[in-house]
Amino acid sequence: MTSQSTPNTPTPDQIRRAPKVLLHDHLDGGLRPGTIVELARDAGYTGLPETDPDKLGVWFAEAADSGSLERYLETFSHTVAVMQTRDALIRVARECAEDLAEDGVVYAEVRYAPEQHLDAGLSLEEVVEAVNEGFRQGELLARESGRRIRVGALLTAMRHAARSLEIAELANRYRDLGGGGVVGFDIAGAEAGFPPTRHLDAFEYLKRENNHFTIHAGEAFGLPSIWQALQWCGADRLGHGVRIIDDIQVKEDGSVELGRLASYVRDKRIPLELCPSSNLQTGAADSYAEHPIGLLRRLHFRATVNTDNRLMSHTSMSKEFEHLVEAFGYSLDDMQWFSVNAMKSAFIPFDERLAMINDVIKPGYAELKSEWLFRQTASTSGSVSEEG
Repeated sequence: MTSQSTPNTPTPDQIRRAPKVLLHDHLDGGLRPGTIVELARDAGYTGLPETDPDKLGVWFAEAADSGSLERYLETFSHTVAVMQTRDALIRVARECAEDLAEDGVVYAEVRYAPEQHLDAGLSLEEVVEAVNEGFRQGELLARESGRRIRVGALLTAMRHAARSLEIAELANRYRDLGGGGVVGFDIAGAEAGFPPTRHLDAFEYLKRENNHFTIHAGEAFGLPSIWQALQWCGADRLGHGVRIIDDIQVKEDGSVELGRLASYVRDKRIPLELCPSSNLQTGAADSYAEHPIGLLRRLHFRATVNTDNRLMSHTSMSKEFEHLVEAFGYSLDDMQWFSVNAMKSAFIPFDERLAMINDVIKPGYAELKSEWLFRQTASTSGSVSEEG
């Protein structure tokens, strides 16, 4: 399953070129520092702790690296503050798509909370349309530069607010409009004190409308939040879900015993949107080598690899996989397994998921896995000619 020495152990360059799938990425957590500085200047926002892009990027990473989810969430006040106009939202979404494509991501679902972008007078609908336009522009620019990416939006409701049904209805309307825009719904924000069951009306509505939704659960609050997200709310995926490890016991002899909830999650193939670097920052794991993703992959949970917030975690999909390759000796086969898992779990239609897997992901990894053969052949041919 994994190997430290197989020929298809990926190099950093191969990791970057590998076709990757991203399900858990926040639009307001992935801005370029330079863009924040420019948008703040244009908006007259003076609250930034630094106005030099390089220093600002360092500040975000250090401020988020606190071990506290609540402190981590505070950093978003600055990014949200500069995302209040149509032009700003288009730019941020366009650059998001471009940056992901540059990193080898071929499919992404990027989430944001429309209710957080109304301060300058935009309506919820205008926010959604601006972000969708930005994503389409970014896809086009990526294609013109020789890269391919498809981006779908997840509309997020804040769990401490009371607009979840309104946002769910918004997600449903823009799902029905088509055009590759909104593909699902999410709730996010601090978990403690704000259980997902507070938003049952939104989830019941989405289920009646046959729409898809994921729920942030099992990051800071543990097994009860996972149980509620699944059994009360009916989530299709778990945003993070890393604390499912609390229901798995590894015995002294190396055998593993799954609790009833962990067994259910594995048996039902419920996708886990795991975000290793973010989990380290918020205290959900102590190191990459100790991150539960290693055991969850070994036990064949529907595990996926994600970035969460690229700015705050100073990360990318390539960086996430580099850490995992180093920690667990993952091969290109493992990377393909995670990528196929994610694509199977996406919120676009089945035939489109299947086409992405068979026509983009598998051929991409097959090409990468064949490269060692040509390197070896060239090396062998040189030595033969010297001997002859």
